[in-house]
This record gives sequence, C-alpha cells and structure tokens, in this order.
Amino acid sequence: MNLIIIEDEKPAARLLQRKLEKMGLQASTMLHSVEEAVNWFQNNPHPELIFLDIQLSDGLSFEIFEKVDIRSAVIFTTAYDEYALRAFKLNSVDYLLKPIDEDELAVAVDKFRATIQAKTTPFDFETIRKMLSMPAEKSFKTRFTVKIGPQLKVIHVDEVECFYSENKGTYLHTTDNRDYLIENTLETLEQELDPKQFYRISRKFIVPMRCIREIVMYSNSRLKLMLPTYKSEEVIVSREKVSDFKSWIQ
Repeated sequence: MNLIIIEDEKPAARLLQRKLEKMGLQASTMLHSVEEAVNWFQNNPHPELIFLDIQLSDGLSFEIFEKVDIRSAVIFTTAYDEYALRAFKLNSVDYLLKPIDEDELAVAVDKFRATIQAKTTPFDFETIRKMLSMPAEKSFKTRFTVKIGPQLKVIHVDEVECFYSENKGTYLHTTDNRDYLIENTLETLEQELDPKQFYRISRKFIVPMRCIREIVMYSNSRLKLMLPTYKSEEVIVSREKVSDFKSWIQ
C-alpha cells in the first residue's frame, strides 16, 4: 500500500508511523505544512492513501486540495472535537481522534481497503471544507438538579437570579428568593452558561442580564447591581470587570 502522512508535528508523525509499522505498513513520505504538501503533490505520483492532520503549521490542510487536484483516499488524524467531525464520518474513509488508538487505526485501514475493493469515491472535499468553516453550535446548560433532603429538584436557568460562592460552596439563588447548594464551581459555570445571558461580575457572583434591575456607581470605580430578591450582601462588579461588563450589557 502506497501511503503518506501529512502531520503538523514531526513527533506525532513519527508516532503514527511506528503504529503503522506494527501493522506492516510503511509511509513513503512525511509532510508537515500546506506549502510542503502542495509542492510534493505537484511533483510526485499521488499515493493511494493520505493520513491527514486538519490544522497544519501554515493553515488548514484543505488549502492543499484547493491548489492540487488530489484523488487519494484520506483518513483524518486530528485533535478536533468530535462534533466538528460529523462531516468526515460521512465524506472520508474515517477519522482518528488524537491520541490515536491502535485498534481504531487498524479499523480505519480496514475500511480503506474495503473502500478500494468497492471502488467507491470516499469523500467530497468541498463539502467537508464548507462544513468545517461553519461555526459549531455550542449547547449551554439549561437546568440544574439540586438535592433537598432525600428529594431532587430541577431548576431551570430562567428561574436563577444569581450564582454566588460562600464558605467554599457554590449556591444558586432563585427568583422566588430561595438558595440551593450546587456541585458546580463558578469556574465551571462560566463555561456551562450562555455568555450572552450570564456574566461573572467578580470572584463571588455570576448574574443573568434579565435580573439586573438597577446599576449604581460604587466606591473605587466599581458598580453595584440591584437584583429582584437577593439581599444577603451587596452585588458588586469588581473594578477590573467594569469595562467588560459595560460592553456586555450594551
């Protein structure tokens, strides 16, 4: 089998080569950039199979196919999240998520061999390129499950007036003026909540825009937020957050 490896990092390429050698396969060439690959394809016979990293040192590997008409089959090797690779599952021989598992590598090679025997066209580069350029939709947390004695209660994010930390614990305060201990930290909540709706105003508070009733000037160039029911302590936008907070609410 005539195959080549196009991989951004040389150590990763060598590691893949060693795994292929265990299967009795040998890459004839290793390339590491779009420019290098284009030059190689323009001056050499194209291989049967390419192991292709998505992001190379000088750009996305799809730029290669915009400059050279390549008919080789492709197995993608990438560190991209799986949701961004749905197109590959439909349009390429296979994809391998790094770090590459040897069993999955063997399955991918077997799929290539089956594709060759069936003499089918393995992929459509233009379709993959277009799908890659489309931003993936991220899903955000919409509800929380809290424990109340022996029972569990589900609270929707629309019911949350703020999140706050206290005594090494994290709490959510609801619009009906109740407080619940949750397992999430404010750091994880920052990643899980929709940033268009929630903002971390300090090390202690995350607030939703819909619950800000009033904003008043406070000492040391800070801001004080008035929420509908939360009165346990003052809700202050920290000084270093004021500028970004003002941009967020606009």
